[in-house]
Amino acid sequence: MSERIRGTRIVVWSLTALLVAGCGGEDGGEAGGEGGEEAAMMESPVDPATAGNVAGTVNFEGTAPEAEAIDMSAEPTCADQYESTPMTQHVMASEGRLANVFVYVTEGLGDLEFPTPQEGVEIDQQGCRYRPHVVGLQTNQTLVIRNSDGILHNINAQPTQNRGFNISQPVNMTSERSFPVQEVMIPVQCDVHGWMNAYLGIIEHPYHAVSAADGSFSLDGLPPGDYVLEAWHERYGTMTADVTVATGETAQVEFDYSADMAGRHVPMADPIDLHDHGSPVAGADRQ
Repeated sequence: MSERIRGTRIVVWSLTALLVAGCGGEDGGEAGGEGGEEAAMMESPVDPATAGNVAGTVNFEGTAPEAEAIDMSAEPTCADQYESTPMTQHVMASEGRLANVFVYVTEGLGDLEFPTPQEGVEIDQQGCRYRPHVVGLQTNQTLVIRNSDGILHNINAQPTQNRGFNISQPVNMTSERSFPVQEVMIPVQCDVHGWMNAYLGIIEHPYHAVSAADGSFSLDGLPPGDYVLEAWHERYGTMTADVTVATGETAQVEFDYSADMAGRHVPMADPIDLHDHGSPVAGADRQ
């Protein structure tokens, strides 16, 4: 269950320029579900001249759990890429900030429809790790899955609102997939290397981000209005914050996680009937 933060601190200041959410490049593959090509040709419903932004920080209070060592001795090709023992990435907290938190607009956009970005989002298998660990993309946007390691990998995506896939990926192979239904979050794992895992956040609009190592994130080019943001972390669950965006200004939001939140229920999307959504996933594999 989400926890609404009523005491969230919000500060706004004027900007001399607007950062407008956009996308470019060439389409990496066919979009899944209905309306992929049509959505890619749509114009954004947001007027850049009236847009504003959100800048935020994810804070962390308390002592983070110690990262655990990963034994890659069975895969020397990967183990040799590390100068020191690789560690788990479940809780990346440093100097009171928390990384790998997925943040997105959950209320406030109404019935606005947004074009599908033509540029894909990439996740790579490098050093027997998924990089990045948390990925956000828009519905029908292409997910480009690469294998930069010189060994066989496996990608097992386990959604509940989109159709999953479980594929093997040889050396230097690139696979493409897309998801037509919003879902927060989709767990991904490698069945060959049990320590490899990642999470995908699929959102119907472009206003989503993943917090950096310093806990920072930004949502740019929002139309003016009142919004609810949701933050998701794989160990500490979700929380929400209210924010008001004004033309030409940036609203700053802070999410406050703490060590004692560990063990809370971490929500994944509830199952739905895939037959109501046409073909839920499309993609291609190529050498």
